[in-house]
Amino acid sequence: MSQPVAYRGRFAPSPTGPLHFGSLIAAVGSYLQARSQNGEWWLRIENIDPPREAEGAIDAILYSLEAHGLNWDGETQYQQARQTRYADALAEIQHNGRLYACSCSRQQIANTVGQTTGPLIYPGTCRGKPKPQYGPHALRIDTRDSVIQFKDMIQGGHHIDLAEESGDFVLRRADGLYSYQLAVALDDVEQGMTEVVRGSDLLDSTPRQIFVQQLLGFTPPQYAHLPVAIDPTTGHKLSKQTLAPALNDKQAVQNLWQVLEFLGQQPPPALRDSNLEEFWNWAIPQWQFSMVPRTVAISVKPDAREES
Repeated sequence: MSQPVAYRGRFAPSPTGPLHFGSLIAAVGSYLQARSQNGEWWLRIENIDPPREAEGAIDAILYSLEAHGLNWDGETQYQQARQTRYADALAEIQHNGRLYACSCSRQQIANTVGQTTGPLIYPGTCRGKPKPQYGPHALRIDTRDSVIQFKDMIQGGHHIDLAEESGDFVLRRADGLYSYQLAVALDDVEQGMTEVVRGSDLLDSTPRQIFVQQLLGFTPPQYAHLPVAIDPTTGHKLSKQTLAPALNDKQAVQNLWQVLEFLGQQPPPALRDSNLEEFWNWAIPQWQFSMVPRTVAISVKPDAREES
């Protein structure tokens, strides 16, 4: 495990495509929160799901971060290098009697709960059944009698009954890949993160990750979920899935200025015409976490999404 530090934050993109304005918000918010406290800022590539990885995406992400002056500490972390550790953690949870095999397909779950849209809350169909002898199966974690409470530094207090609001979630998929919830929960504590600053689209994942961390005997980090950028026309979050345009790395300062404005920092207009060094020399000491809007989403102006 990493040595403890006063503050350590991180940015953890998935290599499913290049960075866009929405991902830059998470990068800049986490970076400023770390640097304003003389803390460390780490980069983790969450390549836990190779089938979804886009060719060349990792190089494009690294290039964009460097082009925007977002310099990270230490070596870049890669989830693919931690498969053995995920297996060990899974075995520990299994030993504690919290895992069970599940052969239900998504369609079967939807039919059981009578749901056709939205996130499915697994009703525990396979809980208590013997492990299937044949065919693929996932490993789910039993969430009964599990209530998670935490205070998000932006979004406020949360009291979550996991069985009712998340259901028994997957830690290892039927195709043998480890789940996002297991990998991120373990990475954040074992890599010594003191605070996780990320987008509010991941707020629902936080109680599940805290649950995993607690089962493994770890103290969870603090969490702060920034508002995400949404398209005012469609109402959808800017993401690779909604075809958000890639960042134009040639206009880095303009991109960064727009992020500061989005996060409520009131950057002076003249800062748009500065260079990277001047920008960060202003932004880091001026960062006011209390000025970040206490909301889950904000519509973005068209020029924050356009390439030029």
